[in-house]
Order: sequence, then C-alpha cells, then structure tokens
Amino acid sequence: MSSVVRIHWLPGTDRLLGTCHCGAQHGSEDPVEMWEWMLAHPDHPRPEEDPAP
Repeated sequence: MSSVVRIHWLPGTDRLLGTCHCGAQHGSEDPVEMWEWMLAHPDHPRPEEDPAP
C-alpha cells in the first residue's frame, strides 16, 4: 500500500473520482468535498464498507 491519493476527472461530466491510498473510492462534483473526504482518512468508508453506487 502506498500513501498516494488520486483524483480523476471523469471526461464528459462534472464528476471527480477520488481514490484513497487505502483503496476506498468516492465520487463528487465538488473538489472541496473530495479533498475533505481524502483528508478524513481513516474515518471515511473503506472499500468493503462503501454502499453500492
């Protein structure tokens, strides 16, 4: 596991998809919300806890 986090823009949409270094993912249209979610590690849901999209 690395400490790299990534935020990708989904072309053709206003959506961002963030991936935490723990493997959890989160989608949002708000970049501030995305970074708050990233910085909340480890308090955000882990991949096995994420609800189905």
